[in-house]
Amino acid sequence: MATTEEQLLRLAEIPNLTVSGQPPLARHTRFGHGGPADLFAETRDQQPLIAAIAAARQSGTQVCVTGGGTNLIVSDQGFRGLVLRFSEDTLLADGPRITAGAGAVLQDLVDFANHHALQGLETLAGIPGWVGAAVYGNAGAYGHSISERVAAVRFFDGARVCVFDNQQCEFRYRESIFKRHKEWVVFQVEFELDAAVAGELEQISAGILKTRNEKFPPTMKCAGSIFKNFLLRELPPAVAAGVPAAVVREGKIPAAWFLEQVGARGMQLGDLHVAAYHANLIYNAGQGTARELCELIAELKRRVRDRFGIEVEEEVQYVG
Repeated sequence: MATTEEQLLRLAEIPNLTVSGQPPLARHTRFGHGGPADLFAETRDQQPLIAAIAAARQSGTQVCVTGGGTNLIVSDQGFRGLVLRFSEDTLLADGPRITAGAGAVLQDLVDFANHHALQGLETLAGIPGWVGAAVYGNAGAYGHSISERVAAVRFFDGARVCVFDNQQCEFRYRESIFKRHKEWVVFQVEFELDAAVAGELEQISAGILKTRNEKFPPTMKCAGSIFKNFLLRELPPAVAAGVPAAVVREGKIPAAWFLEQVGARGMQLGDLHVAAYHANLIYNAGQGTARELCELIAELKRRVRDRFGIEVEEEVQYVG
């Protein structure tokens, strides 16, 4: 295997690829923790990213592709290999369709669609992160998911650039085919939207953004909700029967309800806190570590498992 210095030199020869060695990944995560990567590279162009992956393969280097880092838990020891970011963020409107680079900030896409009087993305206001990662995890809120409006996804599967339509993306609640193939890299997403009144869309998004910012302040070092909500139809009947009807929303039961029943609110481990007002929100109040966060998550999962016999599943993703 090539040394880190040799790999750095090889990557530095790739045009339009910005490369650095040993950067702390805490700079690139909303939680504000994570040790150094051996190598970190970023590009707005598809070919340099493909070339970087090929170079890493030739040298036997492990590769991790990330987006904006808002939903990542990165090891305190960092990542032994190459961390790649594809940051192309162009937004283009053509009639009822919008094409977005995977590196576009999701809020920018929402604002762009609203401004162009195109309906279908306005309820995603305030969800942090980039478009590619939002498609990867089928992000959503207020009864809607981004998958409802995805017409096509352009991506690299490790061998060639492909285009999938909505059905081929195999979207489910907080899931997609891309989440099951972490080596694939989303380049571009095409959305099919409906004509509407710009002012009305902007008003909807503004209201949602205000609510989300009160719950998840932009300066808070957190990933929003830690755990996925539950689909009522997938719960064991005995568990579902014990959930108050008022808690069920659009066929889902908030993970926060189960967490509340086991005393999650206000729990703390070091500088990692479960919010006193939201049992599914963990935030870093200072110098909390990834190890502490993982321990706190494991304890919450254990409590729910012991009480209800079910597993709460993380929305966050782990690196390293």
